[in-house]
Amino acid sequence: MSVALTKSRALNALRCYGNYALSLFGLVRITHRPMFVSVEPANVCQLRCPECPVGNGKRLEVRGDRLMSREVWKRVLAEVKDTAHTIQFYFQGEPLLNPNLPQMVREAHEAGLYTITSTNAQALTPAMAEALIHAGLDRIIVSMDGLTDESYNAYRIGGSLEKTKAALRYLREAKERLHGRTTIELQCLRLRTNEQEWAAFKRVYKQLGADKLVLKTAQLYDYTDGHPLMPSDARYSRYTKGADGLFHRKKLGRGCLRVWSGVVITTNGDVLPCCYDKAHSFTYGNITTQPLAQLFANERALAFRKAAINEQPTICQECWR
Repeated sequence: MSVALTKSRALNALRCYGNYALSLFGLVRITHRPMFVSVEPANVCQLRCPECPVGNGKRLEVRGDRLMSREVWKRVLAEVKDTAHTIQFYFQGEPLLNPNLPQMVREAHEAGLYTITSTNAQALTPAMAEALIHAGLDRIIVSMDGLTDESYNAYRIGGSLEKTKAALRYLREAKERLHGRTTIELQCLRLRTNEQEWAAFKRVYKQLGADKLVLKTAQLYDYTDGHPLMPSDARYSRYTKGADGLFHRKKLGRGCLRVWSGVVITTNGDVLPCCYDKAHSFTYGNITTQPLAQLFANERALAFRKAAINEQPTICQECWR
């Protein structure tokens, strides 16, 4: 991890954990700033993944610019560089569609921040791979939900398995050539369409060029009566069948550190409580009109956190931390 430990970051982290601990006893206050931010380089995507609000068209109309501008990005970095430790360069869209992504990563890296992005890899050319590794990117997540065209295309509609495999090679070659330290993470959603391949993923991910493999449970919509993508084995699903014959989200523990420790900032500068606010329903405000420190602790933010303690907001009811 390349994050630079500074006094301001350490103090901010202590305040964050202290405020979170107090919230578990009903005292909601904010005396810190975000420890991490997720920025949205682009809010559009080339693929039509059925359980993604961008891909399936169920999200509200795209708001603001399709790509994060230099002006918004510079405002974000100036606001968080002294107290945050991590910047995630992804939210709803495909980050690599923003040609400025390597420059954004480099500037965050030079500020001593840990940097992550996540991609479907369809736009990951040899030049982009080299630019990201050279920029000092700490981790890149490459989504590949199948080892055959049939299983891959069952979810990544409009994508190419061969392009994804090629992208992993480009990243590996660039990392070795530049002596980079980027962790290349291969991520596969656990779906019924690929469940026969999970063991094979564990055998071949390093051969494909990845350093790490993550088999991740999938968020599904309209799951109450079951879902064709839901794995056969309930251990690998976020949902369980109840005595009423319907499926329910598995219960999580009380409390959510995420809404105390970070925010999402969209392409146009809207500040959201977390990555589950895909429809921008709980916006705290906009970073282009108010400082992030004020937005992070304003009345909207405090009200949301108070409600989140008991999972009252709809997005909390679907969350899988």
